[in-house]
Amino acid sequence: METYQSYPVLEINLEGIYHNSKAVVDMCQKKNIQVTGVVKGTDSYENSYLEVAKQMLNAGCISIGDSRMNTIKRMRELGMTAPVLLIRIPMPCELEDVITYTDISLNSEIENIKVLNEIAKNQNKNHKVILMMDLGDLREGYIKEDDLIKDAVYIERQLSNITLYGIGTNLGCFGSIKPNETNLGTLVSIANKISKTIGRKLDIVSGGATSSLPMVLNGTIPEGINHLRVGEGIVNARDLQDIWGLDLPMFRRNNYVIKAQVIEVKEKPSYPIGEIFVDAFGNTPEYMDKGLRKRALVALGKRDIGDIFSVLPKLKGASVEGGSSDHLILDVTDCETDISLGNIIEFEACYGAMIHSTYSSSVTKKYVYPED
Repeated sequence: METYQSYPVLEINLEGIYHNSKAVVDMCQKKNIQVTGVVKGTDSYENSYLEVAKQMLNAGCISIGDSRMNTIKRMRELGMTAPVLLIRIPMPCELEDVITYTDISLNSEIENIKVLNEIAKNQNKNHKVILMMDLGDLREGYIKEDDLIKDAVYIERQLSNITLYGIGTNLGCFGSIKPNETNLGTLVSIANKISKTIGRKLDIVSGGATSSLPMVLNGTIPEGINHLRVGEGIVNARDLQDIWGLDLPMFRRNNYVIKAQVIEVKEKPSYPIGEIFVDAFGNTPEYMDKGLRKRALVALGKRDIGDIFSVLPKLKGASVEGGSSDHLILDVTDCETDISLGNIIEFEACYGAMIHSTYSSSVTKKYVYPED
């Protein structure tokens, strides 16, 4: 195990990210679907956007997607030249930057798009928009089909510096709505109506994100969906197996590994002593009395990873009992390995821990390159 001067450390396996990117791109290509690689789970610090994006692009992703303009700007400053898609509806205050730094943006407000057109004129640019349709998840997008079609026609016929690139949807992020043949079929139907009205075929019909990949795998994704925006399914690759129960041996699930140091090892009761009130975050957790247990206190907390239970110890026999803003408590009673002060414990990062740790200034980032 490599020794660092400062912990916790997040090791990011770039070869694994390339491997997963290629697997996603290849399976989508069989269905005539292109992929935008979403890098919002990575950090702009120390060129990581470039490093992760490079693997996605090398594997065949057609563009890079992110949700925050400040990090997109940083990508451009670091030398990113590939097409960039803004995957969150832009704020009115950032429309100038949208034209300056991105090639494509998701939109659902015609007033924003009109302003984008004027800014694009001033910058002598053409900007592509994907209009979002809300198919029941109730996050972003037009809720009425006719409203979307009307604005699509207006963009096509009236806005000189905005290209109606296509339409898209998001499913599974707020309302937990599962992508299926009915809702994605509706998206294709709307796209066909727009194409017929404007006299040309839309370039993009974007059928969602990682949650739509199972339909690609089982062959049920409707013909006409030709684009997906994939982040977690590439960089972390846990949801499809852990949530959807799919057997996907072709994916690598340990691309983000957090290493943290043990700062205390003691036998302690498993049930708190005294009157239980609230923890540091105002919550009242429930505890199980398992008697006296050997516990390792690890220097890793909610400030670093968000939800304490979004990391999985690689140490056989260890279990996460809980934690606080700066500490993680491991039960190591059943470990075959004797845990002592100063030991380094490795954890696989789930999506939440990956997001938080990449943006935490307290977590050192280390990239594992193929030659390593």
